Amino acid sequence: MENHAKASSTIPENGDTVVGWSGPKDPENPFNWKTSKRWRVSILVCFMTFAVQINGTAMTSAAEVINEDFHITDEHFPHSYWPVLSWNLGGAAAPMLGLPLMESFGIRWSYLSIYLILIIFLIPQFLAQNFATLIITRIFTGGCTGVLANITSGVVSDIWRPGRSKSFSTSLWIFSLLAGLSLGPVFGSLTVRFASWRWIFLSEVIAYAIFLPFILFLLPETRPDVLLTQRARRIRRETGKTVYASAEKTHLTFKEVIRETLIRPSRMLVTEPVVLFFGLWSAFCIGTAFMFTQSIVQVYSGLYSWTYYGTGFVQAAIVVGELIGLTFSVIQDHLYFTSANRNRETPGSPIPEARLYLSIPASFLGLTAGLFIYAWTSYTTIHWIFPTIGLAFVGFGMSIIISAVSLYLLDMYGKFSASAIAGVAFLENALAAFLPLATQDMYRSLGFNWASSLLGFLALALSFIPVVLMIWGPSIRERSYFIKEAQYDDHEEDVVEAVA
Repeated sequence: MENHAKASSTIPENGDTVVGWSGPKDPENPFNWKTSKRWRVSILVCFMTFAVQINGTAMTSAAEVINEDFHITDEHFPHSYWPVLSWNLGGAAAPMLGLPLMESFGIRWSYLSIYLILIIFLIPQFLAQNFATLIITRIFTGGCTGVLANITSGVVSDIWRPGRSKSFSTSLWIFSLLAGLSLGPVFGSLTVRFASWRWIFLSEVIAYAIFLPFILFLLPETRPDVLLTQRARRIRRETGKTVYASAEKTHLTFKEVIRETLIRPSRMLVTEPVVLFFGLWSAFCIGTAFMFTQSIVQVYSGLYSWTYYGTGFVQAAIVVGELIGLTFSVIQDHLYFTSANRNRETPGSPIPEARLYLSIPASFLGLTAGLFIYAWTSYTTIHWIFPTIGLAFVGFGMSIIISAVSLYLLDMYGKFSASAIAGVAFLENALAAFLPLATQDMYRSLGFNWASSLLGFLALALSFIPVVLMIWGPSIRERSYFIKEAQYDDHEEDVVEAVA
C-alpha cells in the first residue's frame, strides 16, 4: 500500500501530455501536506478503526440475554457465537476484494460508501425478530468493518514517507484495531447492564451517524493516482488542453482486476513464506482475542461466579497491555532506525529484520508467558487479579507482534503490500471465525489450566518465526519474487526522482 508517486514534470506520452507532480515540493502531493493535516487524517482513520472494530465483539457480552430472547442454548454448542463467526467471515472475504479496489479507485468516496453500508446493515440488527437476521446481516457489517479497518494502513502509507511518523502511525492503527476488539465486550457489558441488548446495535448506529460528518469533512482523498487524475480533469476543464494522468491511460480489464484483487493475495499466501507464516502468527493473535470472548466467560464465571457483565469488563486488562505495547513501539522504532549504522547489505538503510527486534521478547515473554500465567493462576484459591495480569501480558504481546508484522510487510512488499495485507487479513478473520467455536469444548474437556496451556504451546511454537527471519532473512528475501520486484521498482523511482 505504499505511495509510489514521485515528483515528476509534466511530460509528453504518445502525443498526449501526462500530468505528474509539479516538483518534489508539490503541495498537493500527500507527502507534502502540512504535518498537522497528516496527523489529523492519521488520528481520524485510526479512531474510526477503533470505533468500527467494537461492532465485532460488543454483542458477546449480551450472549446470555440474546439466547433467552431467541430461545438459543449454548449447553452443547456455542450457538450464540454464530453472529460473531459470520462477522468474521465477512471480514475475511471483503478485504481481499475491497482493499485493492480502494487503492485503485480512491479512498475518500469508497470509504464513505462502505461506511454508509455499515450503518444501514446495523439497523436490522437492533430490530431483529429472529436469530437468523443477526447472523446474515453481520456478514455485511463484518465485511464493511474489515475493509474500513484495514485500509487505514494504506492511508498512512499514502501520506507519510518512510520514517518515525509513519512507523508510529502504523503502530497506532494496530493498537486501534486490537483495542476496538478488546473493548467491545466492555461497552457491551455497560449497555446490557442498564438497557436492552438491542441498544448495543442502536448505540452503534447513533455513534456512527454522529461520526459521519467528521469523515465527510475531514477525510481527504489520499491516493496519488486519484489526485493526479483530478488535477488532469481540472486542467482540461479550465484550459481545454488534452492532458491526462497516467491512471487515466491505463484501463484494466475485468480479468486484470480479478488478478489484482483476488488471485494475487491468494498466490502470495501460497508462494510467499513470509506472508504465510507472518499471517499465521498474526492470525493466532487475533484468533486468541476472539477466543477470550468465550474463555474469559467460562473461567471467571466458573471460578469466581461472575456474571456476563463482569466478565466483559475483565477484557479491559487486555487493552491495558495493548496500550503498553503502543508505548514500546517508540523504542522499537528507535532500534529499527539506528540499525542503519550496522547495515552491511545496504549501507545507510535500516536492516529490514530490525523491525522484529522487540517482537521476539514480546512473543516469548508477552504472548506465550501471558497465556501460561492465565492458565496456571486459574484456581479458585488464587485471586482473580493474577489471571487478569496474564491477560494484560497477552495484550502487550499481541500489540507488538501485529505491529511488527504489518510494518515489515509494508516495508518489504511495497506496491504489492495491499495484496500481502489482504492475504494476512483473510487468515486473521478466518481463524477468528472458527477457533472460538472450539473454545467451549476445549475448556470443558481439558480444564481451564491445560486448555490455556495448549494455546501457550502454540504461541511458543509461533514465536520462533521472527527468530528464523532474523537468522535467514536476507536469503529468504533474495528468493522472493514479490520482494525483489518491489525493491527494484522503488530503486527505479528513486532514480527518476533524482533526475527530475
